[in-house]
Amino acid sequence: MNDSQSVISASNLDLTFQTNDGPVHALKDVNLEIHKGDFVSFIGPSGCGKTTFLRVMADLEQPTGGQVTINGVSPEEARKSRAYGYVFQAAGLYPWRTIGGNIRLPLEIMGIPRAEQAERVQRVLELVELSGFEKKFPWQLSGGMQQRASIARALSFDADILLMDEPFGALDEIVRDHLNEQLLKLWARTEKTIAFVTHSIPEAVYLSTKIVVMSPRPGRIADVIESPLPRERPLEIRETPEFLEIAHRVREGLRAGHGDD
Repeated sequence: MNDSQSVISASNLDLTFQTNDGPVHALKDVNLEIHKGDFVSFIGPSGCGKTTFLRVMADLEQPTGGQVTINGVSPEEARKSRAYGYVFQAAGLYPWRTIGGNIRLPLEIMGIPRAEQAERVQRVLELVELSGFEKKFPWQLSGGMQQRASIARALSFDADILLMDEPFGALDEIVRDHLNEQLLKLWARTEKTIAFVTHSIPEAVYLSTKIVVMSPRPGRIADVIESPLPRERPLEIRETPEFLEIAHRVREGLRAGHGDD
């Protein structure tokens, strides 16, 4: 599936925030290529610029140096052409709208005909295994189900790229494991390109074809690990020597990154 077509490209990316206490260097000299169909995780200590990098891709932050392209165009053009769906840390569902209503929202904004809206809602609910919950309200769903509804909303307008900012960070481990499995199945079925921010080493190793290890501020790439694991990954793969070896390399990269300061 990786036909080496570059979908997200960063070259010499810098981002400095101006604050009252002086400049904060969030990203420094970041270079990265993400190819079509990749599942790329970004991992690093708090404040290392993982989320900032994702927000630059999504045109929510502007770099102060270098550039990022999405499908060969600027993040602003990619946003306007709806090239990606974005899943935040919190599900961010509107409490007064049903699950179906929440998922329909981007489609309404895009002016998609009602019949097609209904069809798409059914399709994405099926993809995230929430069929039958369309008329429920967010408060009637567990945290994990709300996050799945949020993923369904990001999938509803069928963008090829999914940007995910620690979507399972607030969930307990059992729910998180289950959603990790579901996300891999979803990725296999939809062939999306996924950029995924996480704090969890096992999550990064389990999900990804490529793991980007970031160092503390200013956020730099300490290591890029191409995963040798097969695409079919039962949860039990986490006990295999191959898995533990990659996890060890991620840990070493995180440690080495700290040593750069």
